[in-house]
Amino acid sequence: MSDAQKYVAKGSAHVTLARPPEPLDVAFVLLPKFTMLAFSSAIEPLRMANQLAQQVLFRWQVLSDDGAPVACSNGVPIMVDGAWSMAKPEGIVLVCSGVEPEGKASQALGDWLRSLWRRGRVVGGLCTGAYALAQAGILKGHRFTMHWDNIDAFAENHPDLLPARQVFCIDDRVMTCAGGVAAADLMLKLINDRFGAALGQEVMNMCLLTQRRQEEDLQTTSLAARLGTRHDKLLQAAAYLEAHIEEDFDLDACAAHLSLSRRQIERLFNRYLNITPVRYMNDLRLARGRSLLAETDMKVTEVAVACGYASTSHFSKSFRKKYGTSPYRFSHFGG
Repeated sequence: MSDAQKYVAKGSAHVTLARPPEPLDVAFVLLPKFTMLAFSSAIEPLRMANQLAQQVLFRWQVLSDDGAPVACSNGVPIMVDGAWSMAKPEGIVLVCSGVEPEGKASQALGDWLRSLWRRGRVVGGLCTGAYALAQAGILKGHRFTMHWDNIDAFAENHPDLLPARQVFCIDDRVMTCAGGVAAADLMLKLINDRFGAALGQEVMNMCLLTQRRQEEDLQTTSLAARLGTRHDKLLQAAAYLEAHIEEDFDLDACAAHLSLSRRQIERLFNRYLNITPVRYMNDLRLARGRSLLAETDMKVTEVAVACGYASTSHFSKSFRKKYGTSPYRFSHFGG
């Protein structure tokens, strides 16, 4: 089968390129429980670009640890072209991971990625693929990102590395994105830069996307949108509490920081959020604890400390009250 037969589908929409391009190779390494949405959002824009141009702009291969199919996070198995250990990829290599990413990338995979990067290849991660890049030891000093739901757990295991909460990052041959449809934003950036804005726009139209997010755009809605208010002092207070989640709760320090009284802050939370600052902080801590229990191998006692609780019993009691199960049972049985 020729490259054109393998990589170029028929279609009525067409974009004429100014000059024949040099095809770009992209290798996708799928790890167990990878996110299908991130993978499809990355590979489909490449297919669409080829289809629109009616020529091979991108070639791709899909790899796994052993050359066997890989089940994604929804249980659907995906066929692959072979094992990454047997491949010698050119161009870009992207690791696609997903839920429960801790331990999915082996040391051997990390060594392989590091050797490729040192030889000038572009390497990257989709969704939680940055875990594999951390295993490879190539993230220090580079901007990178991953899905927001995994950032706290990653930071606990890699305190010297700080993921950005951006949609995607491109920094010195390291490409990462937050997963989901952010993978399409990353690929649209690649298509736009390599083959021009006209093709990038038509790929967007094929994807039924009306807006291409930029690299620096945030993954989630703003704090104002999440809380449903634009009251400046309340937002500052909420941001202060979120930044001090691991410390003893000190509303007086928050009030002093904002040049308000303790009572004023309590009134703001009650009026706009119908909640006390103490309850707001406790909900933040429990949400973080739930994330750490789901995404790391940390013990319950370690999670309690990381979430600012003075005792494991207090954390366990609060966790059970909010989620209906003990943190131990949740971490061991996926409650």
